[in-house]
Amino acid sequence: MTDATLEKAPLAYVPAQTTVPKTGDLIPMSLSSVHFVMPGGVHDTTNPSGGNAYDRRVCLDLPGFGWQVHKHLVPGSWPRPQTAARTELARTLAELPDGTAVLIDGIVACGVPEIVVAEAERLRLAVLVHLPLGDETGLAPEVAAELDARERAVLRAVPAVIATSDWAVRRLVSHHGLAPDRVHVAAPGADIAPLAPGTDGVSHLLCVASVTPRKGQHRLVEALAAVRHLPWTCVCVGGLNHDPEYVAGLRALIARHGLTDRLHLAGPRSGADLDASYAAADLMVLTSYAETYGMAVTEALARGIPVLATDVGGLPEAVGRAPDGGVPGILVPPEDPAALAAELRGWFGEADVRRRLKAAARGRRAALDGWAATARSLAGVLRRLPETPGRVA
Repeated sequence: MTDATLEKAPLAYVPAQTTVPKTGDLIPMSLSSVHFVMPGGVHDTTNPSGGNAYDRRVCLDLPGFGWQVHKHLVPGSWPRPQTAARTELARTLAELPDGTAVLIDGIVACGVPEIVVAEAERLRLAVLVHLPLGDETGLAPEVAAELDARERAVLRAVPAVIATSDWAVRRLVSHHGLAPDRVHVAAPGADIAPLAPGTDGVSHLLCVASVTPRKGQHRLVEALAAVRHLPWTCVCVGGLNHDPEYVAGLRALIARHGLTDRLHLAGPRSGADLDASYAAADLMVLTSYAETYGMAVTEALARGIPVLATDVGGLPEAVGRAPDGGVPGILVPPEDPAALAAELRGWFGEADVRRRLKAAARGRRAALDGWAATARSLAGVLRRLPETPGRVA
């Protein structure tokens, strides 16, 4: 079923999932309606992001839990849009009848309290926060402070805030002073995929992340330079257009260390090309400064690929544990390429470490929640929106 067909469908359908609705989750024959406001680039495959992938997927799965999704894509340089984007968002919300249930992606909502807070008086609003705006890396301090204040104003005004990990819930509650009962978690799901055969079981590394300062690929380059004597190759899959200056600096760093033939910036991949990238991987690496969850981690684990990542934000939740308690990855302190290099030496030098991590990754793979669990959580939040709109604070 396509997105276009879905918007017109009068009846609920049960999405194909590894996780099915729990007993008691009745699927109604007619759907309640929610209007989902998303960034205009949500379908842009040249600049993929976990937030966009999440938005697209829950649009497909929410009908299975009683909610017909009406999508509104608003182009703009969110979260700091130009006048035209602000006008379009204001028009989109103003045209919705009083009492409408509205889910807004946080990158659209949180930078424009002058629009969203006023609409909280008459619409039943829920804001989906993929990443707190002030946590983006590379922002000037005054810009980060401004975005932080704007986000606080929005989140304090709406009756429901949705985050993508337990860590992110705690972060939003403590940082913005939100009432804990108004902040809910709906962690990303994962579709179980065929086990990745890998390359030789050890040497092919994969990083799936947009090439931006927050994803910290320069730390990966520094770590790999420290273990240049090991027989690794590494492919970095992710958008190259978010921060051209950072990408140029990263290419220069790769060349300065003489790693051009071994570390490849492949750009964005999707569909069969992305599947092939995972299939060839022996180890997933992620060196982010901030992550609310880390969907690339669970996408790797869904294929039985172990993970080496920085210990930040929600990444420990994404790595998780296998049912037997085994940990399918290694977490290293942020800002420590030497620790990353040390773990890479262990990965290459200790067959027992590799066997343990691979066994745990396969165990974690079998225990991952599907996207139906995400949709169920979101549907529950939408059902509990107050019947009478009104600003919370």
